[in-house]
Amino acid sequence: MGGAAISAQAFEGVDARLSRYSYLVSLLPASIIRDLGLNITLARRRYSSYTPELGTRRGLLIDNESPQLPAGWQQFYAGTSHLARTLFPTVTEPLPTRSEARRAVGDDALWESLIETPIGRTIESTFADDLVRGVVLTDALIGTFAPNVDETLAGNRCFVYHVIGGGTGDWDVPVGGMGAVTGELERSARLAGAEIITGAEVTAITPDGEVTYRQRDDKRVLAARWVLANVAPATLAGLLDGDSSSASRASAGGASAGGAQVKVNLLVSRLPRLRDSSVDPAAAFGGTFHINETWSQLSAAYDTASAGGIPDPLPCEIYCHSLTDPTILSPELRASGAQTLTVFGLHTPHALLTEENNEGMRVALQSAAVASLNSVLAEPIEPLLLTDAAGDPTIETKTTLDLERALGLPGGNIFHGPLSWPFAEDDAPLYTPAHRWGVATEHPRILLCGAGAQRGGGVSGLGGHNAAMAVLEDGS
Repeated sequence: MGGAAISAQAFEGVDARLSRYSYLVSLLPASIIRDLGLNITLARRRYSSYTPELGTRRGLLIDNESPQLPAGWQQFYAGTSHLARTLFPTVTEPLPTRSEARRAVGDDALWESLIETPIGRTIESTFADDLVRGVVLTDALIGTFAPNVDETLAGNRCFVYHVIGGGTGDWDVPVGGMGAVTGELERSARLAGAEIITGAEVTAITPDGEVTYRQRDDKRVLAARWVLANVAPATLAGLLDGDSSSASRASAGGASAGGAQVKVNLLVSRLPRLRDSSVDPAAAFGGTFHINETWSQLSAAYDTASAGGIPDPLPCEIYCHSLTDPTILSPELRASGAQTLTVFGLHTPHALLTEENNEGMRVALQSAAVASLNSVLAEPIEPLLLTDAAGDPTIETKTTLDLERALGLPGGNIFHGPLSWPFAEDDAPLYTPAHRWGVATEHPRILLCGAGAQRGGGVSGLGGHNAAMAVLEDGS
């Protein structure tokens, strides 16, 4: 159970439970945790980020406990904090309209700079430093393939969700791994009387609520008043029209339909030494470690990927779960000083991959991620990798095509498709509960309850909560 939000023993014979696909939590509201009685702990990280400065042995360390952050940084993030405090409480309520959300924010200049103006242009006008600009921009590019200044505002939508979580914008570590979160959701569902069927593949859905699925060699059919679908909208459309192949639909959608990231999981004997000897590796890896993500590097990486190449250097972000939560490691691994590293590479769009080249691209992307990491270390990472039961290095890489195959995410898109604003347009139809809660499809009895809902994406529970609210409000 858990889909992409699971923990897994990724390396045979190595007692470490990695959050294999998703890794941090920000958008899961405390109200959902309370309502469902979830016994989970989300640990706050002291350090926000560390970014090495190109061509030097220095870097930018953002310490959440430091009062000495630059005034421009403080002012910009005071604005995002205000946006978070205003918008995040609405994500578990019926959709506000754009005008209502703007009035609630109550700051036209802030609204214009973060919502109406390409976020890259706002960053350019706010910050002068190439490195600082890049660090700020990354929140607009996680899983989103967009240029630095994106006139479509796809980057803005991605940015908004990355800075409003919890009303603070903090990204926390799930203690026990991501599987601890979904394990609690499963427990709560079972206690409420849900029957959970695994090892089953849905092959068709009809608009009147008939669901056909295969379980082993048996074909079964269920009829329901409501069908809440936690698959991507493209996948649901295929099930409704009799074509259950999500891969074909994603490929037909082109680059915009797919994801734009590669994920590399590593287990190392200890944290590597940094070129910047003034920073403790535990501090650098204790937050988000940005590598080769200056403004100019992100722009060049987008251009290279748009032309069909792998960016060199590959912009990457690194997270060390085990520094904040060592419980995912066995006592022996903890005692030895071992740590987990998650590398998230940007600007690797699904359009670069095919069924024929995926194996080779996986190797190439892993090499690019390792080279990018090594470029800021005082020692190469490879000798620090542990080995599994077969004697192989403890490193694994997941491309967008791997995500599509393993998880059914069309094009490996971690958001199930293009992100939507957390509000409705002023002229949007809001005449049914499903529309008001942002979970409607073209069929009244079929609702979205996953990342493809209007307020979806990330480990949030919002799609499920809001689909449930729509059903309860409808009352039929």
